[in-house]
Parts: sequence; C-alpha cells; structure tokens
Amino acid sequence: MNNTADTTDHIEVDITESFGTLYHPKSALVFYETEGFNPKVYVENFDIDSNGNPINAHPLTVREAQRLSKTLNIQNKKDKDFLKPNDVIPTNILFVDTSDNGKVIWFTKAQKRQLFFTERLSIPNGQASIPPLLWCANKQGMKIFALANNKRPQAKTFLFHAPFFNIYNSGSVCMGTVDVNIRNSASMEEFIQQWETYFFNSYFSHLVNDHNPVNGNCVNLWKELIQNQDAFPMDILINSNLTLKNLL
Repeated sequence: MNNTADTTDHIEVDITESFGTLYHPKSALVFYETEGFNPKVYVENFDIDSNGNPINAHPLTVREAQRLSKTLNIQNKKDKDFLKPNDVIPTNILFVDTSDNGKVIWFTKAQKRQLFFTERLSIPNGQASIPPLLWCANKQGMKIFALANNKRPQAKTFLFHAPFFNIYNSGSVCMGTVDVNIRNSASMEEFIQQWETYFFNSYFSHLVNDHNPVNGNCVNLWKELIQNQDAFPMDILINSNLTLKNLL
C-alpha cells in the first residue's frame, strides 16, 4: 500500500446517500433511584433537538410509556416468529429447532439448477442436472449432502457427499465471501429459500482440502453435464458413512 501523503486540496464529499437506513435520536430516558433498601424510581424523558442535544426534560408520561412498551413487544414478537411456518409445514421439512441459533433439515428432489463457476475452473456457467440433496442449516452455516433417490429420507437413510466444489469432507459448506445474514424474524420458508439462494447464487471455486466428492474428475463432471444436459450420474456419488440421524 502506498502511504505517500496527498498534497492536493481537501475536498469534502457528501456520502450520506450511500448509507443504509439512518436512525435519528428522538428522545432519551434517565432513570433516577433513591438510596436505601426499598428504593423508589423516577423516570425523566428528554426530547432530542436537531443538533442531538437533550431538551424539554419532563416526567415520563403514561402515553410515552405505552408507546415504549408497544415497541418492545413488537421486537419480542419478531424474535418469537423465527422459523415459524407461513402455512402448513412443507413435506420436505425433516427437522426444525427454533432456538436462538435455529436449525432446519430439509431435502430437495433431483432437478436442474443454474450453477456458477470461477474462471480458473474453466467450467461454463449454466443449467445442469443435480441429484436429490439434504440440507442442514442454522443461522451461521450449513451442511449439504446428496441422497440416493427422491424418497423422503428416514433416520437411517445414508447420506452421500454432495458433488460440488467448496464443501468440506464433513459436509460443511465453505461460504467464502458470502455475507450470511439471517433475520431473527425469518419464517421457515424464508430461511430455507435464503440458504438455497446463498448456495446456488455464489461461485464454485475449488475443492476444499483436496476433498474430491465424486468418483472421477469433478471438473469434467460439471463440464459435461452443462454441455450435454444429461441426467446426473448417480453412480459417481460417494457414501459419507453418515445417516440422517447423525445430523439430528
């Protein structure tokens, strides 16, 4: 990095339009408490002027307290809505944990998807057939495996290595520079859609720790599938020696 000082005139540039949502201070609360074993509490409310200074100090009114309570209740409700289904739970959902970090296990049937690859792999971007997949995700990360068929998996169903790049031997997906941002109020459907979008809309780039997930050359596999539009060759999948039960 060049640290040479810039001797040109300083020019002020207004960059506020490039910011995200801006929150402006409107009021501030100050809690006072008496000393002793049974302290009494008094709450004073300050308005905030356009310069950010507290003005118009007054006791917190009932209406202001009710407004504050309503705001806190709305936020609390959003947290409780995490992974709540919008409708009847889809049949491809296998497991749901609605704790703070969350966890959903679901499967998708064999289909065609648009895939993206970095230039160094020399694989053209395009649609290709993919096998049935099993997904296991929480707010921070995801594991993905392949399935032998389109049937709904059971606890003893064997899982195969997902035949993609950017996946560890454990099934964990290397998200690279993808900015994972799952809302605390995300519904089950939104959570699933977001993870599938993260996975398929990012660029496949490399085999992690030299983990080759297929019997054969992974690069040639996807070149041929995109060029010839053939069905996915299930015989090249490798058993991970894990079952669905290992993910529960």
